[in-house]
Amino acid sequence: MTIRKIEIDRLSVISSKPFEVVVAALEAAVGHPDMGKFVKAAASAGTFAELESTVQRGLGRTGLMLFIKFDLGAILRKESGLETPKIVRFVIGNPLVMKEMAKHVPDAASYAPVTIMVDERPDGVHLAYDRMASLLAPYGNQYALAVARELDSKIESLLRESAGGDISDGEPEHAPHH
Repeated sequence: MTIRKIEIDRLSVISSKPFEVVVAALEAAVGHPDMGKFVKAAASAGTFAELESTVQRGLGRTGLMLFIKFDLGAILRKESGLETPKIVRFVIGNPLVMKEMAKHVPDAASYAPVTIMVDERPDGVHLAYDRMASLLAPYGNQYALAVARELDSKIESLLRESAGGDISDGEPEHAPHH
């Protein structure tokens, strides 16, 4: 058994816009394929070109798609009976980007598609993302890192755009990950 410590760079952006506005902006920027149909179409693709076509149809204007959305706040609100907290986890990505990283660093499949957390706090709506390049850095593969950095840039743009014009950068957070 091997245990590897990985230092994670978490990107945080804070928006003064309402939670629902931030979530709607993020959702509008990514594709929303019917995941049941998408999985079947991807599995039945006879060639890589057919698979690429299936993926391309599922992507939004950002080149990303929503795999699943978890409304974690709803579970907490059921317990408390309150209207808060508001916390949503988006699992977002692009299978073709994931493939490019995983073919060089198979462990990349543990981290992709990526998670974007959106939650409401007293100081605003926080959008957070663990940078893929920080997750893949310990593996030392420059090609996978280059792909990861491109993905990080795309996600950072998505977060800033979704947060809107009135944003502040959260303090960079570093968390050990096992």
